[in-house]
Amino acid sequence: MNPYIMSIFLLGLGLGTTITFMSSHWLLAWMGLEINTLAIMPLMAQHHHPRSVEASTKYFLTQATAAAMILFASSTNAWITGQWDINELSHPMSSTIMMLGLALKIGLAPLHTWLPEVLQGLDLTTGLIMSTWQKLAPFSLLMQMNLNNSVMISMAIVSTMIGGWGGLNQTQLRKILAYSSIAHIGWMILVLQFSPSLTLITLMTYIFMTFSIFCLFKMNKTTSINSLAMSWSKSPAITALSPLILLSLGGLPPLTGFGPKWMILSELTKQELNTIATITALSALLSLYFYLRLSYAMTLTLSPNTTPVTNQWRFNIKKPTIHLSISTIMSLMLLPLLPSIVTTIS
Repeated sequence: MNPYIMSIFLLGLGLGTTITFMSSHWLLAWMGLEINTLAIMPLMAQHHHPRSVEASTKYFLTQATAAAMILFASSTNAWITGQWDINELSHPMSSTIMMLGLALKIGLAPLHTWLPEVLQGLDLTTGLIMSTWQKLAPFSLLMQMNLNNSVMISMAIVSTMIGGWGGLNQTQLRKILAYSSIAHIGWMILVLQFSPSLTLITLMTYIFMTFSIFCLFKMNKTTSINSLAMSWSKSPAITALSPLILLSLGGLPPLTGFGPKWMILSELTKQELNTIATITALSALLSLYFYLRLSYAMTLTLSPNTTPVTNQWRFNIKKPTIHLSISTIMSLMLLPLLPSIVTTIS
């Protein structure tokens, strides 16, 4: 794609998200979401591959459905109450439809089925945008709404369970990362009504870890578990760090990913939701299994070699790696700072 055209689409992504961030009116927020969707569609279909076209078509249909639900819910609320403000979504039917529409936007279970299929048809760069940037605008709306407690908690628990169960049987890395995204969204939504600042911290750490793992897979040019076995001979240093990033996504101490899950479980316990905290903690074990599976395939297995020499010829990496270095450091070493960050945001 022409760099000038690419920059226009990327600016459109930024513009749509910024409009949604700044808006207090439902129509303006809906407009920002639509600009966001239209800007990413050409990026998804730029390779002219049947899977890319299929993924972009599925994404367009789901996002159009979600946008219609959001517009219907906001206009219905304005018709009944006379209010267009995001904070004034008070009618029960309108708020429920709005929650379902935004859940469809971000891929929250049980409205998640489009996300693994769409992500599988994209290249890793566009998949990274889909997994991180596209979540920001809907989350900003969810944080401003008066949420229905029981519905959101139920969807969040289902999301953490499905995100763990769905990734167990996958061999494609992009589908595994999609189910990882579904599980993490469940954790964020679970604590949203009790501590919005904690949801923001969880979203921030998820973006750092996902950015790091997508860049790592892109640098190694791996899209399936089988191809991970060859990564140690291409870049040993990166391969040594990648299991730590994966375990950080799984939430093992003393890595960054442990902090948000620990604080979320602590908050749920303070709210006397001990059963929900237990179910959520057990669902994290399901996700941890497929992160360990990826780590095992990457570091403890060797690819079949037809020659007696196991070391492949390696050229110096010409691509810039500063973004991978920074995101990896953030993914591994932020744990001591997280409580003070939460305090600052609160």
